[in-house]
Amino acid sequence: MRTQTKEIQQSLTPEKAFDILRDGNQRFISNLRLNRNLLQQVNETSDGQHPFAIVLSCIDSRTSAELIFDQGLGDIFSVRVAGNVLNEDILGSMEFACQVAGAKLIVVLGHTRCGAVKGACSHVQLGHLTGLLGKIGPAVYEVERMGGADLPEAERVERVALENTRHQMRAILDRSPILEHLFNEGKVGIVGGMYSVETGEVTFFDHQFHPRAEATETAAAAR
Repeated sequence: MRTQTKEIQQSLTPEKAFDILRDGNQRFISNLRLNRNLLQQVNETSDGQHPFAIVLSCIDSRTSAELIFDQGLGDIFSVRVAGNVLNEDILGSMEFACQVAGAKLIVVLGHTRCGAVKGACSHVQLGHLTGLLGKIGPAVYEVERMGGADLPEAERVERVALENTRHQMRAILDRSPILEHLFNEGKVGIVGGMYSVETGEVTFFDHQFHPRAEATETAAAAR
């Protein structure tokens, strides 16, 4: 399998970058992962890297983005933090990945049976973890506001995990003018996903690509 090059990266659109990840997950769940010479990729990436996407996911040991999307060395930036929450350092990393290094897609990836989400739902307080779980708080509040407080715990946790992923997605463009500009120019896309620790499958949602192009097409159709 060929390592990402600058030429390949520059030829990709956000939609094509998404297709690569989606196809990689299909290979993963089908146990048909591509054959890669990782030592060769070490040599090929020693002078530089050209990843096509950045994935924000949880630290859960079952959710390695490179594995579940069947990617090799130099293919994606991987940011991992409990509960796949956003902070200033992660935003800065995303800005580097997209503005400086040329990544075309941002993925926020939640997962089922998330311990951090369960802790947030239970209002756990423990040292620095308290502040981290507080970043999931808005999703807990939203689910409870919509009647989720009366759900069985397992179902409530899954709903909060999904809402938390959507909340973090919205915050990326709200809090980063750099990423918002790239998104509005159609140079970067953003998508959410939920990884099933039971099946290995990623369910994608809230795909966002080329808002200006879509607005232009809508205006033209209205004439």
